[in-house]
Amino acid sequence: MFINITDSKEAANKGSSAGLVNYLEKENRIDHKQEPEYWFNGRQIRIEPYEVMRTIDGNVAKLGKDDAKFFLINISPSQKEIRFLKEQYGEESAKEHMKGFAVRVMDAYAKNFNRDGVNSNQDLLWFAKLENYRYYSHTDPEVKQGLKQRGERKEGEQMHVQVIVSRKDITNKIKLSPMNTSRGKNGEHSKKMGQFDRVAFKQSGESLFDSLFGFDRQLKDTMAYANVQKNGELSQREQLGVLAEGASQNYKSRSVANELAQGVAEGLFTTTANMLSAAGKTAASFLEVMLEPMYTGGANIVPESEAEAKKKRKKKYQGQQISH
Repeated sequence: MFINITDSKEAANKGSSAGLVNYLEKENRIDHKQEPEYWFNGRQIRIEPYEVMRTIDGNVAKLGKDDAKFFLINISPSQKEIRFLKEQYGEESAKEHMKGFAVRVMDAYAKNFNRDGVNSNQDLLWFAKLENYRYYSHTDPEVKQGLKQRGERKEGEQMHVQVIVSRKDITNKIKLSPMNTSRGKNGEHSKKMGQFDRVAFKQSGESLFDSLFGFDRQLKDTMAYANVQKNGELSQREQLGVLAEGASQNYKSRSVANELAQGVAEGLFTTTANMLSAAGKTAASFLEVMLEPMYTGGANIVPESEAEAKKKRKKKYQGQQISH
């Protein structure tokens, strides 16, 4: 699951949203054979593009000409995740489930600000558009090498959702910027100014998808695993190696390993032994858990926010380290 927040360079978000709205209507202009994809949010499912533009552009109270007026969020499941949805629900129903998933992602977006009065997607002003395809651009290597033409459809499963979300909340009173990561000089200052953990937000999308749809995610398909392999220290990669050794056995083993991998990515463990001890496991007992019978429950559990889960993990691991 790839979730990305685009700032001004690509989204041109310091002026009107007209250009971006028009760009995101491209599939409706290109493909006249399929039913048009309407804009949607947590309140409506058939919103016209002019309404999106008018509403976003009118929600800019006390924003200066050089301030961002909106942000673009790209919610892109992997090809494996898309195939899973289509196998579970069928082609058309998979689209509706993807739209419902986008609503839950915007719930997580709202909660990530930790601001009074901003608790769910209902407190935001946002509009989303499902797209079925992606297209080659002049920046793609295949186009530069002459293998593909600009504007040609990319192969494979490419369904994704693009979200335009206003800088101001739905009351047009509270400024909300996902680019603000400052914790402020003190707790009260942070609460007033807001803060946003982009890594936690991106991670929440993965956790939401797995819990909502019962997706059995492999350790190597997690965001935490990819981050450690790309940016982690040697000790973190060694810790992942231990997790990967037993994570291929069954659902429960993967669930345990995936949770520990998030702690590894967050740098909570200094050594592999420290990781196992913090989890309340010796190396032997950890591998025993990996070999326990298949566990398939929990698919419909509603997850807590990733920020809350992160705090609980850190507190739990610190407490267990003291006891050990």
